[in-house]
Amino acid sequence: MNYTTIAYTKAGRIARVTFSRPEIHNAFNSTMITEMTDIFDEIEKDGNIRMVVLTGEGKSFCAGADLNWMRGVIKQTFDQNLAESNALAELFNKIYRCRRPVIGRINGAAIGGGTGFVAVCDIAIAARSAKFSFSEVKIGVVPACIGPYVVKKMGEGKARELFITGERMGSDRAFEVGLVNKVVDDEQLDDAVDALVKTLLSSGPEAVAMAKKLVSEVPEMTPAQFKPYTAEMIAKLRVSDEGQEGMDAFLNKRKPNWMTE
Repeated sequence: MNYTTIAYTKAGRIARVTFSRPEIHNAFNSTMITEMTDIFDEIEKDGNIRMVVLTGEGKSFCAGADLNWMRGVIKQTFDQNLAESNALAELFNKIYRCRRPVIGRINGAAIGGGTGFVAVCDIAIAARSAKFSFSEVKIGVVPACIGPYVVKKMGEGKARELFITGERMGSDRAFEVGLVNKVVDDEQLDDAVDALVKTLLSSGPEAVAMAKKLVSEVPEMTPAQFKPYTAEMIAKLRVSDEGQEGMDAFLNKRKPNWMTE
């Protein structure tokens, strides 16, 4: 696809997806939903990619839904609204379940649905000037499609409070409630993201993918389910090529091959 609302680059093993509508603070519409879905499908198929950095162009990360798009949405039928809502819900799930770690480089405001893109990142680093809000209740709707991921990340208590109040938060408050993992001064944002990328590149790529799967799936299992599931997972990884390489490298005090590629 020729993307009109996002920018996509790949440098070595690192993919970078950038919301690219800075003139309207990277607000999303149906076109952006389609383009984001397409690019994460491509990332999933690209075996050379080790991780994804998600960010926004200009001063904002993502200001939520495009107002012009919303003007059209309010005139749509229930079925039309449902189709677009399902597409958005599918996109959030696709990013959340991406096998590659997704790093959120939160360079500015993340409002409404924009906070959903923060929540589905595995690790989100925010600039100190960034602002956040689950603002949906202020216009008579709720953060429905992003809700499952925000509740997973922040917990029911904080989500309940912030969904109801629509409170505008600074980055320190977003860290306090668990929406972001780290806050740095604006001029240190790129260095912090680069340091995290370097750390993740030192980990086995298959192990990282399985770690994501473990965290997302085990909490919903019963003990009768998670005991055999986790035992089988570690056994498979121990006998896998990556597991054998990693353990041999550790025992022989050398770097594993995924750090020397």
